[in-house]
Amino acid sequence: MSYYLDFTEQYNKRAKQFLKQHPDVEKQYVKTLQLLEINPHHPSLRLHALAGRLEGMHSVSINLPYRITLELLIHDQVIIPINVGEHGAVYGR
Repeated sequence: MSYYLDFTEQYNKRAKQFLKQHPDVEKQYVKTLQLLEINPHHPSLRLHALAGRLEGMHSVSINLPYRITLELLIHDQVIIPINVGEHGAVYGR
């Protein structure tokens, strides 16, 4: 079963800025997105639900310092990336 990534214009802008600032993680970023399409529950993504003001969203890891927050519509097999960045920035800390 594969999933579909639905990128918003706002996310694409954030991702472009993120990759411009962190070109060294581009390969890991692309690999993370590819794995999300194949299996969002893969252990290396460390998918987890968020709480508080981000309740209803999830997060996956690109690597230890960088995350992608997601809105997961698993029943339709659609994944909508919301934000990408450093751990604290993505979570609004």
